Amino acid sequence: MNRTYGSLIIVIILVFSLILAGCGKGNESNNLVVDVPDETMNPNNDVEELDMPDRIIEPIMPFINPLTGIGTMTEMKERPIAVIVENQAQARPQDGLHKADIVYEILAEGDITRFVAVFQSQTPDVIGPVRSMRPYLAQLSHNFDALIVHAGWSQEGINYIVKHKLAHFDQVYGDDAYYWRDKSRKAPHNLYTSTKLIREGAVKKKFREEWNSIGPKFYDATNSQTITGQPAASVKIHYIGKYHVGYEYDPILNRYNRSMIGEPHKDKTSSTQLTADNIMVLFTKHKIVDKIGRRHIDVSGPGSGYLIQRGQLREITWDNKKGMITPYINGTEAELLPGQTWVQIVPEGSKVEFQ
Repeated sequence: MNRTYGSLIIVIILVFSLILAGCGKGNESNNLVVDVPDETMNPNNDVEELDMPDRIIEPIMPFINPLTGIGTMTEMKERPIAVIVENQAQARPQDGLHKADIVYEILAEGDITRFVAVFQSQTPDVIGPVRSMRPYLAQLSHNFDALIVHAGWSQEGINYIVKHKLAHFDQVYGDDAYYWRDKSRKAPHNLYTSTKLIREGAVKKKFREEWNSIGPKFYDATNSQTITGQPAASVKIHYIGKYHVGYEYDPILNRYNRSMIGEPHKDKTSSTQLTADNIMVLFTKHKIVDKIGRRHIDVSGPGSGYLIQRGQLREITWDNKKGMITPYINGTEAELLPGQTWVQIVPEGSKVEFQ
């Protein structure tokens, strides 16, 4: 071996030995050494808070409410409740409409409308005033496999309920226990109910409690959706006579504020203005069928209309193919935004203004 190489090897061995010796002195027992602060420096053993940035952790929702598309921790299996709510001047402001998942507004007799308010995800303590059934109101309620809540009926309305063996609560004929009268208003504009009373009544009357239907199609709530159409920050829907409904878009909340005849439409108890995340305007065939002014209204389709979301309006067709009124764009089912939906059913040729 060359003397130079031999000297180099000796030097390497000596350096390696010194390194091992230094490490051995610091950790002779092979235990982890932790530098613990002297307790005399912090006699109260206070824990110092770390300056960490705030983090918002969104919970993962395993289910969605079928009629709103909003995430929930529990699966919704209860049948919806469909309440027939009147809209005469003496009945305004109404109670509970702001907590409905879906609300249909449709003409009754004369120059007034009536609501079918469908409740599943929320449980308002006061809903009403409740009024009587018409056949197209029964059909809209039937679409949801709902427990139907009403006070009286037209002959065609009760015929539809009997024919289809629908679960219903009729305050006029036998179900008064599930309603009450508000003495601050005059009858018949003072009849109210609640989701709690109807759920209790469903058990007593041995109605099926589990839901057997489906809801509309929704956008994924976790994704930001871009909707392109005609600008519709302000919408006015003319029904008949001087009665019209208005919606004004709130770009901060990404929803519409509702008005009637130019005045904010508010909940009676909470004074909350009613809002909509989705607005459908459906043009349908209307026909007066008797001297009182009762109507036959086509809610089966097909027909044309508008879908209004996030300040944009798009033309749609609608049909009742899947058991409920469904909007289509270019033959494909249109998706709704998670939240509350208002459906305005108007006669063909009705005026709709938007800008």
